[in-house]
Amino acid sequence: MIFLFLAYIGKPQSHFRKLAIFAFVFVLGFAWNARYAENRLHNILSPEMEGKELTIEGRVAALPQGNSGGAKFAFEVDDVTGALPWRIYLSWQPAWRSPQAIPEIVPGQRWKLKVKLKRPYGSLNPYTFDFERWSFHQDFGASGSVRSGELLSARDIGLTDFELRIELARWELRKKIQSMLPADARYAGVMIALVMGDQNAIEQDDWRIFNATGIGHLISISGLHVTMLAGVGASIVAFIWRRRFWPLLIPVGKVAAIAGFLTAFIYAWLAGFQIPAQRTMYMVGVVAYALWSGRNPRSFDIWWWALAFVLLIDPMAPYTPGFWLSFGAVAAILFAMGNSSGLLGIPTGKELEVHWIYRITQALREACRVQAVVTIALLPFTLYWFYQVSVVSPLANAFAIPLVSYVVTPLAIAGALLPEFIGRWLILLAHMAMEWLAIALDWMASWNWSVVWAPQPEWWVLSLSGIGIIYAIRPGSLIDDWKIRALALALSIPLFIPLLSLSISNPTALAEGEFRATVLDIGQGTAVLLETANKKLLYDTGPIQGKKDDAGQRVILPYLRGRGIDQIDRMVISHSDSDHVGGAATLLKQIQFDSMMGSLPSNNLLLQNLQARKVLSIPCRFGQRWIWDRVEFTVWHPSEDTLFEDQYSRKPNEMSCVLEVRNQNASFWLTGDVEKQAEAEMVERLNYSRLAEMGDKQLIFMAPHHGSKTSSSLDLLKSLKPYQAFAQNGYRNRYGHPHPTVSARYQDLNIPFYQTPITGAQIWTFKNHTQPSTQFWRHDINRLWHRSIKE
Repeated sequence: MIFLFLAYIGKPQSHFRKLAIFAFVFVLGFAWNARYAENRLHNILSPEMEGKELTIEGRVAALPQGNSGGAKFAFEVDDVTGALPWRIYLSWQPAWRSPQAIPEIVPGQRWKLKVKLKRPYGSLNPYTFDFERWSFHQDFGASGSVRSGELLSARDIGLTDFELRIELARWELRKKIQSMLPADARYAGVMIALVMGDQNAIEQDDWRIFNATGIGHLISISGLHVTMLAGVGASIVAFIWRRRFWPLLIPVGKVAAIAGFLTAFIYAWLAGFQIPAQRTMYMVGVVAYALWSGRNPRSFDIWWWALAFVLLIDPMAPYTPGFWLSFGAVAAILFAMGNSSGLLGIPTGKELEVHWIYRITQALREACRVQAVVTIALLPFTLYWFYQVSVVSPLANAFAIPLVSYVVTPLAIAGALLPEFIGRWLILLAHMAMEWLAIALDWMASWNWSVVWAPQPEWWVLSLSGIGIIYAIRPGSLIDDWKIRALALALSIPLFIPLLSLSISNPTALAEGEFRATVLDIGQGTAVLLETANKKLLYDTGPIQGKKDDAGQRVILPYLRGRGIDQIDRMVISHSDSDHVGGAATLLKQIQFDSMMGSLPSNNLLLQNLQARKVLSIPCRFGQRWIWDRVEFTVWHPSEDTLFEDQYSRKPNEMSCVLEVRNQNASFWLTGDVEKQAEAEMVERLNYSRLAEMGDKQLIFMAPHHGSKTSSSLDLLKSLKPYQAFAQNGYRNRYGHPHPTVSARYQDLNIPFYQTPITGAQIWTFKNHTQPSTQFWRHDINRLWHRSIKE
């Protein structure tokens, strides 16, 4: 907004006046954002209300996600006392003891609910989805689960509840689309996304194909869709307006401009008011205003005004990828095509006399240049947010853009808006066209080289590539200076060189004899990535909830992609419990594993999956030992005669694979879910083994079984004498882990005990000539930790 304001200073001003205006706008912007943040911070649930069973009344405030098997929805709470947040995010799932379908959730319904609430909380890891930031952005002061509910009113929407009426219209539109398509229609979610921006019903496998081919931007409400509908609305009104004497009162162009803006406004709200739709709506509005006021704004003036409106209404918009991709694409097109004659083949002036074949050729040439400009310009943003670039994107978009934009989307929108007896056939045609497109996309996504993965680029890499890209896509003839443009584009090469980025910007690069352990904030489960100078090991793969929600997809894979890791030397699975093996199937589809070591029964599905992929699988046994880059790995449990048998000979927890990693300064223990019996066996082995070789090494210890009262026996802790300990568990988990007696035991032994719900991800680094260091991903806890070390 500051730049926008300065750009619109009408006449030359003194330096003092410009400085005063700059300061005024800066203070105004700061105050606006501070007020925005303060309002949301006041809407947070107080800690003393967490975990209590409460009875609340209120309304469903937005389009719910899910079905009768479970739903998540925004809820506006009626609370005259002010003790509860006014807006919360609820999950209503069938009780696991009596799994019955839940009632249908509809925007505008009034409910009386029994709930348990907690402050907005989410796992916090590098490169992964930040639920807490999302909740803050959406103004959710709490999240929680519904125990039971009583419907008080099927519809409680006042005359002034515009947003709620729009949400109800979106729900009815979604129901209509679902009813017109067969129950097994694979791309029903795509049809819904194209019509109203709700992408939640699209399968993850389909998203993988869309992203691998670079057409993910089409499977949503794009600016092109809003512009197209605005044009249709303007054309219809113009056609009607010019039929009579009305143009004598108001010119057709002005009426058409207002109609186009109103169409864009309504559709942007039906589309969930996503940033690309907002941006297009504001740009259409600025054009309409300019037409009515007799102004002739420059293209970038329109862009700046749209940017100002978006930031004014939503100061947190820059925290979303849609903001950068939408505004970045339009800015690149306006910059690169600024002096392009006959853009997209639209003839002007003397070009009207040019042969039609030349005009078509010109249109294709300019369309190809626009596509190339957008692809190149968005390269840094794409790698920063998604860690991948589609190599086949230009080819896929060449036929996907016209098919989706001019066939699938218009048919889907018309089918959703027209009466059902007509709309059904239109939306079926749209779905059929999407099926044929998906066949080609699936084939292209299967090519080994279709996607290039890279780590999230550092700031200096983004800056360097941005400078080169701006020069490479600048207006002008491509033939005259293509060599200089190519040289400028070469400045983007560091985006794809992880080793270069690591050596310059990452002070924790590992040498021989050093290792790093990343304890992921995975919820109620285990997942730890171990790295030496040249090798990587993943210990467990986190939990799974239901059929689709697993930690591999939510946390581990995004973390690995953000780090640029696509190959892991060994997977170690401690045992077969779902909170340790849950993400393995997802990871095997995306990451190359060279071997697996674990304690699993022979009939476990993971072993069958590994066998099908020809991944070497080894039973985990006491005494196994190997050395990577002068870092020693030792297995302490289960016993040396363990095999992949049909079933465990004892409790799965007691069969957990316990792994020690050590260098010359430190020892790091991963213990799975071992309990007291297994711990007693380990104590016995330690007494007759190399415990004396520990010397003055600092021992970092994983509390077994997430801190359960059946583990962390006093004998084991006295034998190992940990310097520090940690536990991976879920925030306010139903098991009560870690148990208070266990926490007290560590405290009595003066062993610092760090839990991932409090610290977030923990990154432990073990160097050759310094003591172990750690970084906790929740920065406030990180500061407390470093302060306690100094004290």
